Amino acid sequence: MKLKKVFKIIFGVIIFFTLPTLLLFGFLYFKYNEDLPQGTQGIKADALANKMLEALNYDAYKNTANFEWTFKKRHHYKWNKALNECTVMWQEYKVVLNLNNPENHSAFVHSFKVDGDLAEELIEKAVKYYNNDSFWVFAPYKVFDEGVQRKLVTLPNNEKGLLVTYTKGGSTPGDSYLWLLDTNGKPKAFKMWTSILPIDGLEASWANWTTTQSGAQVPTFHKLLILGIEITDIVGVK
Repeated sequence: MKLKKVFKIIFGVIIFFTLPTLLLFGFLYFKYNEDLPQGTQGIKADALANKMLEALNYDAYKNTANFEWTFKKRHHYKWNKALNECTVMWQEYKVVLNLNNPENHSAFVHSFKVDGDLAEELIEKAVKYYNNDSFWVFAPYKVFDEGVQRKLVTLPNNEKGLLVTYTKGGSTPGDSYLWLLDTNGKPKAFKMWTSILPIDGLEASWANWTTTQSGAQVPTFHKLLILGIEITDIVGVK
């Protein structure tokens, strides 16, 4: 009888913690989940992509030699864009990523260089951090990168959206994002179809834009459901 009672208590605890989560997920899934929209590749899609770049002063971004930023007050970045080398810092760790020659990555703990399995582990983590965190800052500028597909999508309100699919590169190739733009072509938000999210079509805002010293424009805040993604300590210089 005692064993049966223990099992009942354990089962009750499991239900107590999992049922609300399952109900919440079900609610969010049926409320927000969307199929990937259909779009058309070609001149009109590229024209909308160029309009977005013009609204963000893409020339200033191209001419920016160095960027710095902090992602969610956890990960700090110093990106020498001219050399395509980025220093990633968190806690007591520092990894210098040579984005042109990955074999030249290097890792440090308390400013002491490390090698072997620890270095590989830190480098792998830094690459994932960089791929994710830099995307939330610079994604609009990547619409003409190699392997990117652009499609023009007609939205339910008859406005036009830009569907961007990354066929290669990054940590999760194959992800798609539907950019929602204002009348000037500046991003307001995007919807996401990604391998990492269990719900397709979730929308995240692109807001609180700031202009760096170099003239490039980057966001300082994103809202995803009830979550906030803050980007601080932004510097961009020629």
